[in-house]
This record gives sequence, structure tokens and C-alpha cells, in this order.
Amino acid sequence: MSSELLVDLADDPATAQLGQLKLATIEDQQWPADESALSKSDVSQCFDASSPHLPWDHPFYDIARHQIIEVAGDDNFGRKVIVFNACRMPPQHQLDHHKLLMYLKGTLDQYVESDYTLIYFHHGLTSENKPSLSWLRDAYREFDRKYKKNIKALYIVHPTMFIKTLLILFKPIISFKFGRKINYVSYLSELEDVVKCDQLVIPARVREYDNKLRASLKPAAQPPTSPPRSPPLPDQVFGVPLSLLRQRDSDGDPVPVVMRDTIIFLSEQGLEIEGIFRRSANVTLVKEVQLKYNSGQAVNFRDMEDVHLAAVILKTFLRELPEPLLTYQLYNDIVNFASVSSDSQVTVMKTLVESLPEENYASLRYLITFLAQVSANSEVNKMTNSNLAVVFGPNLLWGRDNAMSLSAIGPINNFTRTLLDQHHLVFA
Repeated sequence: MSSELLVDLADDPATAQLGQLKLATIEDQQWPADESALSKSDVSQCFDASSPHLPWDHPFYDIARHQIIEVAGDDNFGRKVIVFNACRMPPQHQLDHHKLLMYLKGTLDQYVESDYTLIYFHHGLTSENKPSLSWLRDAYREFDRKYKKNIKALYIVHPTMFIKTLLILFKPIISFKFGRKINYVSYLSELEDVVKCDQLVIPARVREYDNKLRASLKPAAQPPTSPPRSPPLPDQVFGVPLSLLRQRDSDGDPVPVVMRDTIIFLSEQGLEIEGIFRRSANVTLVKEVQLKYNSGQAVNFRDMEDVHLAAVILKTFLRELPEPLLTYQLYNDIVNFASVSSDSQVTVMKTLVESLPEENYASLRYLITFLAQVSANSEVNKMTNSNLAVVFGPNLLWGRDNAMSLSAIGPINNFTRTLLDQHHLVFA
């Protein structure tokens, strides 16, 4: 949760009421024992992407294994999505809340330079697993402006009287600007306006609770269900396999038209734009452009003169592919790529990408060649290979369950950065 919701509780007598707020009782569970505490100086070491998985002796293993915090690609506005699952928090005495805070900071550190969205699933926060008030004070001290600046929305799903009372008590301290970013979401179907729910790994307990809420309503008060997936349009481009797009192309070009259009425009207009690929775009315009492509119409980004719109369309196209550009088949090899010795990395990487289907290989080469141009202008646009890897890694590869913990996303970003570093050799 954003630090602007976290105040110095020790100085506010009103917060004495917080401990009295009634919460549901957590189900009895057998939780593994917690590990030792983590010092602040260990944070950068713990988020070294060189570790393909978090082994049992990793400083953050005992936090990551609960999957409390996850990254779920981009939302409908082109912003990174960070998910916090309250129901996955074990009882207070079995979780090092300082390490949880450091883990949350480490997650956000990768994305706070870009626009991002937080989704907080509140169901499952109980009197037994809710953080202490001292933890809230620590969080307030830890989070500074860099974490607040680019958060565009905080969605609180299934809010209870506890969380609503908490925010009412904090209202005099929360800025008006941030207050407008807080959104209550009563039912999961309401999230569809923000993010495609099938890209979120929503805990079973949260889905069950949502079903109970819906079942308790009278038929006239039932919220709309998530719209069923419609069959692809004859000219649909988004969400369509690359092989089918190639078959449809009159020239048989293996690189899809959306990638060609956006990259040509961005090569002309976006190379010197600071923070390119870090900003979101107007969601109405994004939907209009997608509809044009899916209807077989030509799109000219020069008429719109918005580099951020083209950047979001490119990322959205990649994220909506039925299978990631780097394919599920290469997932394990890429997640474990950091274990490859440095003198063998180029050879291994070349072998991996050359095993891709032809249209995947051609599209990847086209994209990476362009991103190398972006990075070559990093003194102006501030987008180094590392920054580009953070933006594009989750859009090039994800697991079959879509959402990813840091144990996977770090290695994927590391592979992407190495691919950018060595592209001239890999694609020679």
C-alpha cells in the first residue's frame, strides 16, 4: 500500500481506535517457521537478478514463498501492475514485517520511475495477520516521494469497514491529489475496466469470497459479470497468434503490422523523448487505436503526434499475444539463464533465440534492434539497457499463470538486458 496512506500513528490519538476494529478470524493453517531478520544494507544484494530462483537460504526466501507481492504485466493504460494479496500473509509472529517492507520496496524500486498501478486484495486481512502499528510507522518513514510520484491509482478490492475507517481517520493527512487515486472495488468484475483479470493470479479465497458476495445480492442488484471472450474478428490483430498474423499479411511479413507501425514512428519521433516507455497513455485513445487495427483499418501515428500512445500500443500488443514472444517453451531456460557462465552466454542465447518460430525470431530481432537505438540515445531519453529490460522483460516472457513473483521477473529482466547488451552478436 502506498506510504501516503501510512501516517505517524504515534502522534494521532484517533488511531487508538484502530486496534478495536473487528476483523474476521483467519483459518487455522500450518505456517513454516520464519527466517532471520534482514538489515537495510542487504536490500540491494537481495534484489540481484543473478539468482534464477530464490533458494531456501536466500535472504528473501521466507517472504517470496508466500507470494504476497506479485507483478502482473501492464494494465489497460499501459502501466505496470503490482498486486498485494493480504490473504497470503501468515500470522504476525510468523512473518518478518521489516523484510516484507524491504521486499515491497525492492519490487517498487524496479518500477517507480514509470507510471504504475497498485491492486490491493484486502480480503483475508485478519486480527491475526494484520501488520502492527509500528510496522505502519516504519513504512511511513521508508517510503519517500519517488514511490508516490508515479503511482497513478490504488485499487482496494473488497474493502471492509476496517479499511474504510482507516482511510477516514487518515483523511486529514492524505493529500487531496493522492486521495483521488484511491478507488474502492466491490467486485472482481469491476477490475476489468482497469486490467484484464485473467492476467492476475487472484487467490482462490478471494474468488470464493467474491462469489459469495455476488450470491448474496438480489438478482436486480447483481453486478455485471466479466464479459465472455468473443471470437476474434476477421481482421483482429491484438490477441492473435503471430503465425496467423503472418498468414494474413499480403506480403507474408513475419513482423506484425502493429510492431512495424509503432517502431517506425518511434524511431522517427521518440528516440530523444525522456522516459519513453515509462509513461501511460489516454485509455480511450488506446482503445480507439486497437479497434482500428482489429477492424482492418490503417493507423497513422503521425496524425496523432503522441509518442507515448505508440509506445503503449507496442507494449500492449506484445502483452496481449496468446503466447509470449519468447514462448513458453523457453521459459525455464530463460529463468535459469543466469546460471550460464559469462563466456558461454552469447552462444547459449543465440541458440535459444534461433530455436524460436520464424515469425517470433524476426519480430524479436526487429524489436531488439530498435531498442538498441533507444538505448544509444540514453543520455537524452534516460532509457539504458537495464531500464528497457525492466519495461520489456515482463512483456516478452511470462509464465502460463501470467503473474510473476520477483523470483522469476528478475531473471527474465536480466536475460532481456543481456540480450540488449549482446544483440550485435546474438543476431549477427
